[in-house]
Amino acid sequence: MSLAVPGRFITLEGGEGAGKSTQIARLAERLKAKHEIVTTREPGGSPGAEMVRKLLVEGPVERWDGTTEALLHFAARRDHLRTTVWPALERGAWVISDRFADSTRAYQGWGHALDLATLDRLYDVAVGAFRPDLTLILDLPVDAGLARAASRRGAETRYESLPRDFHERVREGFLTIARNEPERCAVIDAAQDIDAVAAAIARVAVERLGA
Repeated sequence: MSLAVPGRFITLEGGEGAGKSTQIARLAERLKAKHEIVTTREPGGSPGAEMVRKLLVEGPVERWDGTTEALLHFAARRDHLRTTVWPALERGAWVISDRFADSTRAYQGWGHALDLATLDRLYDVAVGAFRPDLTLILDLPVDAGLARAASRRGAETRYESLPRDFHERVREGFLTIARNEPERCAVIDAAQDIDAVAAAIARVAVERLGA
């Protein structure tokens, strides 16, 4: 996949209950006057990847260990990129994804304590040199996020059911990623009301991408 594509790839990241889905819809609505917009998600976003999603986000916590989770996430990611993301970018669309590889780094790397260098190698195999143009990390305290997630609880509860200290490590993972890659990442205070979060995201999109 060439990095010289006409479209833009924006990812929204964060812990459980951060409000990513709501803010993706708001951002897509704002951008659609200027660009073709494709909204998608991980795990999922393509027929094959959606099949893997059910394996990852439903069922008992003990179903997989961290290594198996990482392998499944990268398998789904490869299919998602080949089927959905890269074709859209090549025709000039702007793609907005609910999660991407930073979630694997935060959840499996920080949360499950997998070796980060191993995750880097998996990224190189599945993704190569491709990177998001902009990553928005929606940050809020763990207890608030889990309470929000519980209020809309459905079948996809596997990650939400992991211990609180796991989610604290995930949050620190996301914040560390943002500190290490400030040119790509922006942290958004997701404890604000929906309109304030949307306005903060819009400001960053304009500043970074001229959206």
